[in-house]
Amino acid sequence: MFQLLDTQTLFLISLGSLLLAGLTLSIIGQKTAFPRVTLLIGFGIFVGPEGLNFIPNLVTTQFDIIAQLALLMVGFLIGGKLTRSALKDSSSAIGASLITSIIVTSGLLLFNVPLPLAIILGCIAAATDATAVFDVVTQSLGKSENVKLNQFKSMLLPVVTLDDAWALILFGLGISLVFALSGGSEQALLVHAMTDIGGGVLLGMLLGLLTAYITGRLSPGKPVMSEALGVVFLCGGIALWLNVAFLIAAMLLGAVVANFSKHHDYPFHAIEGIEEQFMLIFFILAGATLNFEALQQIGWIGASYIALRIIGKLIGGFIGAKLGSVNQGKQHWFGPALLPQAVVAIGMGLVATSLMPELGSQLLAAIICSTIFFELVGPIMTMQAIKRVTNTR
Repeated sequence: MFQLLDTQTLFLISLGSLLLAGLTLSIIGQKTAFPRVTLLIGFGIFVGPEGLNFIPNLVTTQFDIIAQLALLMVGFLIGGKLTRSALKDSSSAIGASLITSIIVTSGLLLFNVPLPLAIILGCIAAATDATAVFDVVTQSLGKSENVKLNQFKSMLLPVVTLDDAWALILFGLGISLVFALSGGSEQALLVHAMTDIGGGVLLGMLLGLLTAYITGRLSPGKPVMSEALGVVFLCGGIALWLNVAFLIAAMLLGAVVANFSKHHDYPFHAIEGIEEQFMLIFFILAGATLNFEALQQIGWIGASYIALRIIGKLIGGFIGAKLGSVNQGKQHWFGPALLPQAVVAIGMGLVATSLMPELGSQLLAAIICSTIFFELVGPIMTMQAIKRVTNTR
């Protein structure tokens, strides 16, 4: 049915249709109990090659570049949360992320999952869907002015904010470790870590300092959107060109801007204004690229990952709460509140798959399936945690 259309026409019609479909599904998600991410991924599966095959190859083959653009913006926004005040009390987030990664990696190895796959999945397990947690907390606050709820929110949200940042750092280290193991040398690990992670950090810091200086100067009072997008995309392009960690580079870029820019809020508001459109297409195409054969093969690995991540978040959240000196009656509810997982996890899976094709589509299939599970179950558990906290004495 697509053969009668020229390339440009086909691409524009497909892109417009996906955006409108994504917008419709987002509205449905807001008015129902179905998480938006789950609806978008499910729609992608339905209209993708494994379903009705309505999305032409011209569009699905562009998924990598769309994913990279979306992830650059996500990384920049995550970095924007790493302010000095937030980092002063980051022990809870570090504990929750690190413990979760250790438990998932160790558990998968006990189930005889290949070491590279176990390491990558363990690092990805640390990530939390901050948007889902924020939505649940906001919904709860709208219905209650409970003092305990507000206290729990003030302790939980900084942890959620930093969770993805530490997950990205762990992911960078995990990628370096896997590459070193494939090279069979400790020296290779050190060299790759310095070039990949260190290069990303250095690039992000240099561009961040430049951006912090020019922010609000090109256009008096505040920067225009093109300024913010230009710097973020430039950061990603240079990172890919130099073969350094582009997610970490984008995160450091955001962190430096947030801490040193006079008009530090404006670049993030500008990115937030366009990020939504990229995310709609990102999730739909993530579902469209799901391979059913890989889905069948990943069954027990995916189930193990889900179970181990739940255990890891419960234990990691509890230990993180203890490290952060959270009130004893609320410590064991931190883990359940951190279960949602979405864009950052899928993004890291895409990056790992592109860097290590030998992992094949198994990794992506496991992450997409677990994302659907955690986006369905996670917000419910977050809500339950909030209710339990408000009812404790």
